[in-house]
Amino acid sequence: MGVHRGYKWGYNSPMTLMQYDTKMLMQKRGYWYYQRRVPKKYAHIDCRRFVKKALGTKAIDEALAKRDALIRADDEYWMALSLEALENGGVSEKTVTVQQHRYKAATARAMSHGLKYSPIAKLIDDETPQQILKRVEILIEQSGIKSVAKKEEIFAVLGGEPKPATGSVKVSKAFELYVAKIAFDDQFNKSPQQRYSWEKTKRTSVNYFIDQIGDLSMEGITREIAVTYRDWRMTRMVPDAEGVVRVKPNTANRHIGNMRTLFEAYFKHHGEEDRDNPFRNMYFTALNRSTVKPFENKWVQQKILLPGMFDGIRLELKIIIFALIETGARLSEIVNLMPEDIHLNAAVPYISIKPRLHRELKTPDSEREIPLVGIALVAMQACPEGFEQYRDKSTLVSANLMKAFRKRNLLPTKDHVINSFRHAFEKRMLEAGIDYALRCTLMGHKNTRPAYGDGGSMEYRRNELLKIVHPYSAELFCTN
Repeated sequence: MGVHRGYKWGYNSPMTLMQYDTKMLMQKRGYWYYQRRVPKKYAHIDCRRFVKKALGTKAIDEALAKRDALIRADDEYWMALSLEALENGGVSEKTVTVQQHRYKAATARAMSHGLKYSPIAKLIDDETPQQILKRVEILIEQSGIKSVAKKEEIFAVLGGEPKPATGSVKVSKAFELYVAKIAFDDQFNKSPQQRYSWEKTKRTSVNYFIDQIGDLSMEGITREIAVTYRDWRMTRMVPDAEGVVRVKPNTANRHIGNMRTLFEAYFKHHGEEDRDNPFRNMYFTALNRSTVKPFENKWVQQKILLPGMFDGIRLELKIIIFALIETGARLSEIVNLMPEDIHLNAAVPYISIKPRLHRELKTPDSEREIPLVGIALVAMQACPEGFEQYRDKSTLVSANLMKAFRKRNLLPTKDHVINSFRHAFEKRMLEAGIDYALRCTLMGHKNTRPAYGDGGSMEYRRNELLKIVHPYSAELFCTN
């Protein structure tokens, strides 16, 4: 029977209400509330003791209708949780979340007492009786001899909270959590295109694992399973009957490494930093040299810098090509130049490659300043504000340029790509005897030697690059 004290005779009076079945209903200040104890058979999947909801009505008929709908909704909800728990080793996502918060709270409370939190079973195995007694003394000191310590303090000091059942979550769901929350810092400064590429690479690795091994629970990935996956990767590195290698060592290492990162980040997120990573120490060290070849000087001068060669393509794409030739910059670095990065009115014109909010560079050493010489200077003067329509679209630009180069037969071999300009730039500097430290600075590479100074003035850098500049015809910009 519901609670009906303090009401006058009438529609909602106690005598009138006796004809109604008011179970799971209670009244407060005239309004009806739905209140139901969580059934014992669902206590392991729903950590609440009671379900309570305001019905927003004083009328008993409306309250009864709403109550009946909520009873059916709760029954369906608990059934859904039961099915989820059945698939996830006996726990639901909701209970896992509650367990995680309780475990983290217990860990924090233990640390406030200068203790390392451990579940009670681990305490018994790892600590001496004297150490356990010290924990009890801390509780006594806090609560007093005649008082009873708070339950949450006892659980924190004596290990009453078990480790949450994080491992029941499958690889696919763990990856979604990784992208949405765990790896927030990894994505924060990336542009939309960088985030897309970052996620695509990692999702590909996860999908390879699921396709080959299965969408296992994270806790179910053992060392033996990881070795099985590594062995499958190894078979794809073996040349086929025609001597073709389907997967290179670096590619295999990247996919295994992404699984290693996911496993470590997922359990660290749930407070299990000490869990052994089944993908630990799995690397292939086979020789894996880059197959990208540099353009030869003669090829650049007689073909790529031939007037009229790029008639029919957008001016901006032509400018990007010429900028790549004489700066050695990465395509994404040129495409994403902002107006403030292009210093055409400086005593020595130059471009700045630098990170910004929501736009990362490949490495910290990639931040640099490159003088504009030769065709690159003339080209950037034609686009002094940069390439707004192509910003954060370096993948699209690369595809367009590759299409233009193939159409014009400007790729000498299958190992030549747009990035061959960058390889050629480094080779030209090397052959011209340009100082190693300056080469590192201009390429955005880490200098393995002790660093002295700032890499030289812009005038010095320009004079060194003039040693390798390609000759070009003034007619390059007279046609389109």
